[in-house]
Amino acid sequence: MCGIAGVINLESTASIRQSMLERMADAIYHRGPDEEGYYVDEAVGLAHRRLSIVGLSNGRQPIFNEDRTVAVVYNGELFDYIEVKAELEAKGHRFTTDSDTEILVHLWEEYGESMVERLRGQFAFVLYDMRKRKLILARDRIGICPLFWAKRQGRLYFGSEIKAILASGEVRPEADRQGIDHVFNFIGMPSRRTAFKDISAIAPATFMRIDLDVGSHTADLSEHRYWDLDFPDAGEERNDRDGSAIQEEYESLFKRSVELRLRADVPVVGYLSGGVDSTTLMHTAMQVVGRSIPAYTMKIDTKELDETDLALLAAKRIGSDPTIIPCDGKVISGNYPGLITAAESPVIETSSSACFTLAKEVQATGYKVALSGEGGDDWLGGYPWLKMAKAMDSCNVGQVRPGNWIRRFGVRVNSPGVSWQSIKAIQDHVGGPNGYGDLYGMVSLSRSRFYSDEMWERIGDHHPIYDLDLNQDRLRRWHPLNRALYLGYKTMLPGLLLNHKGDRPAMHHSVETRYPFLDEAVVDFCATLHPKWKLRTLRRDKHLLRNYAAKILPSTIANRPKAVFRAPFADTFFANPPTYVDQLLSEESLKKTGYFRQDQVEHYRRIYRDYPRWQHGKRLVAEMGLAGVMATQLWHHLYLGGGLCELSTWEPKSSPARPSRELPRRESGLKSELLTVR
Repeated sequence: MCGIAGVINLESTASIRQSMLERMADAIYHRGPDEEGYYVDEAVGLAHRRLSIVGLSNGRQPIFNEDRTVAVVYNGELFDYIEVKAELEAKGHRFTTDSDTEILVHLWEEYGESMVERLRGQFAFVLYDMRKRKLILARDRIGICPLFWAKRQGRLYFGSEIKAILASGEVRPEADRQGIDHVFNFIGMPSRRTAFKDISAIAPATFMRIDLDVGSHTADLSEHRYWDLDFPDAGEERNDRDGSAIQEEYESLFKRSVELRLRADVPVVGYLSGGVDSTTLMHTAMQVVGRSIPAYTMKIDTKELDETDLALLAAKRIGSDPTIIPCDGKVISGNYPGLITAAESPVIETSSSACFTLAKEVQATGYKVALSGEGGDDWLGGYPWLKMAKAMDSCNVGQVRPGNWIRRFGVRVNSPGVSWQSIKAIQDHVGGPNGYGDLYGMVSLSRSRFYSDEMWERIGDHHPIYDLDLNQDRLRRWHPLNRALYLGYKTMLPGLLLNHKGDRPAMHHSVETRYPFLDEAVVDFCATLHPKWKLRTLRRDKHLLRNYAAKILPSTIANRPKAVFRAPFADTFFANPPTYVDQLLSEESLKKTGYFRQDQVEHYRRIYRDYPRWQHGKRLVAEMGLAGVMATQLWHHLYLGGGLCELSTWEPKSSPARPSRELPRRESGLKSELLTVR
């Protein structure tokens, strides 16, 4: 993958300076240290940083169509580009590179805006049609590749990361408290909202169209969703009697997905935890290439969280010799400032720092591409909160709903200040009770524990659930498990797994992660199936995947219970805190930001210091909340002016100097174009 950035004149007539584009590109140098390129005319400036993976010798961007009237800057991989390129060549299109990027300009010529529905892979791109005076800013279906934008002074600024927008010098950072509230509800940033006021994300499966000429001096902006996860109505799901055809089709689709994601002009490695997802993935990948693939395994230095023995057992079975990366509390806390810098938002989940460490080691050993098992749980019901919801819902008979009584009791015990009416309104908004709602209900208890009066005033009555773009007409007709999977697609995947644990820590180290379980064909197929092919019983999740794994792996791996990848919270930050944590959580620093209650922060810090064996259930939720407080203070320090601790703040940096030359392009009806090559 790569990094893109740029400026679009919506109302302004001021010239776009290439020096500004260079600053924006330099801010995301880590996303593409191999090459850079620029395009500028009177209306649009495009910048690109390249991580060379496909078409190494001739894939420099921006890339143009045959007559250079369409340009694109692109981040990602289109895995079926070989087949699509052949189809386009048969229609008369001429290609000049070996890069997958070039199919975008020709797909635009052939299909216009409907091209996005044909793309298979992970991507974010900005395409500029100079003749039509139109731009498209688009993002992939699942939300693997990020893309952000902001409007200032008649211009739109965009970038793969918010850093690029800030580096323009025209957009000043300011906190969006409703954006911060997303982290304390969803453990991530899943919607258009970010932690920065008036800086927005393009939502997954969405494109923004900008028409520069609309009969006035103001450009026309419109947003369009081109896909959404959908399920059959409850009772109409595919449910073959013997299931052999379903099993065979799933295995065929998954193997093809793995095969496509091994396409690269550089070596591909993989992450291996020892769970059924990553082990099945790595075994399948090795079968495709016919040899061992380098594997990387994280060793968490906490007995109940360490999965190294299981990972080594899995590695031995599939014929791999994994690199083991040790990760203890000091490593996690030491990396956290870098992680927050990468994520550009508070990060609650400490395992994200472990992912940061993992990507750092992949880069250090000379690799650029890693396969990841993320997504295996998300379509086949692998998470424990989905099982808990199934158990509660199994108690319901007709209008008698003991499952909801249990949920109501949990609210009363853990958060007496929150009314059941408020909880029910949120449940109704997502089509009824489900596992993700239960999870986020527990996570959000930290709001009532830690938020200051000022924070509550700034948030108001707004709840983050209402920022999600949900298909409410459809979701009420689905099976409860499918409603939960849909909510996970809208929240956990884009907000946590593909953001705080995916793109941001990986690309901070110039590593592209690929996700075979998130292939479009695999996702669409799983959505058609009856829930029994996913979460079959309380003891049998990921039924299709485990059936496949049983054919190629020992039972101890194929039937291994799901273990959520976690790293320690309290032991990392609060039992023996690093200096910056004490500084961030001091009374003075908490007063400066005004987000959190000083007395509650001190109360819970004292608990971890004085009562190390406090009740585990309550402790875990409170640990996450206090970690969120620390992470928010750290984010504020890094991006909003410092002054909270002794750590350095984030500042735009220049990329390493390289010789440059300016290549003249054709004269257009606008102005002469320049593409700077370095």
